[in-house]
Amino acid sequence: MMKPRVIYWFRTDLRLHDSPALKAALDLNPEVLWPIFIWDPHYVYQARGGLNRWQFLLDCQKDLSASITKLNPKSKLFLLREAPQTLFPKLFKSWGVTHIVFEKDTDTYPRERDAAVEAAAKQAGVEVIIRSGRTLWDSDKIVSQNRGKPTMSITALQNAGKKLGPVDRPIPAPMSLPNPGEMPLDFEQEHPTSKPDVNCKQRTANDTEYESIAGPKGDFGIETMEELGFPSATTPHRGGESRALRMLDDVIEDTEYTATFEKPKTSPAQFEPQSTTLLSPFLHFGALSVREFYWRVQDVVDKYGKGASSPPPQ
Repeated sequence: MMKPRVIYWFRTDLRLHDSPALKAALDLNPEVLWPIFIWDPHYVYQARGGLNRWQFLLDCQKDLSASITKLNPKSKLFLLREAPQTLFPKLFKSWGVTHIVFEKDTDTYPRERDAAVEAAAKQAGVEVIIRSGRTLWDSDKIVSQNRGKPTMSITALQNAGKKLGPVDRPIPAPMSLPNPGEMPLDFEQEHPTSKPDVNCKQRTANDTEYESIAGPKGDFGIETMEELGFPSATTPHRGGESRALRMLDDVIEDTEYTATFEKPKTSPAQFEPQSTTLLSPFLHFGALSVREFYWRVQDVVDKYGKGASSPPPQ
């Protein structure tokens, strides 16, 4: 019987710690594991983002890739440049894929994209495994416990969450990763045919990221701001799982601050000294697990007192 040949598709879960989807992929005991990120034209051209946001995303990718390589020197985060809807049917055939695994996303475009990928996988005989991990509870289950409606307040979310039970504890990062398999590109790359580019005003040069499916060096390397046609970012705040975990450690070390934090007493615009944790962008890109954050803070609150407001003010 053929051992699993697994694509793990990173999206907004750019981390190794507390990743239920990654654990599900590794639980298959795969012969090969391809950790990939796809540079989707939808986000490059149709999702507006500032320069600092783009740099933060690239930072998260670079840090994740380095962490993967530490676990397996033969592996890294492999970047491919094409729309997932057209790319995956070709990868399934060319790479001999048996499974594709990814974290659940509930936004509108990702739902449509993922449905197309699932349909292509089914046609190719590839098993699809999806796990929730971006939120404290599975978002669809929360809606089902809220009379089929999205929760519109923290109180509603907490009430629905209580029906599902306690938030799961985070799971540890893997200690090793399988080797990636061969990655032949014996097919034509489908370039974006039209691009109403909402980010064009920020580009100071032509974007070149789709000139080759494996990047300019052919090594599936991570994009640069230059390839995206962007000037350098201006932020001193950089991304990445390693940085996020160090920042969280610093926050948790200040037990009084952690146990008594109240949002109305802080300003999100205050940076020197900072008045908030500055961890929200890490949570957004999944470089920090929301469950890791939740339980690290909750354990401090439980031990040192409940000075923080509950539920948090909106």
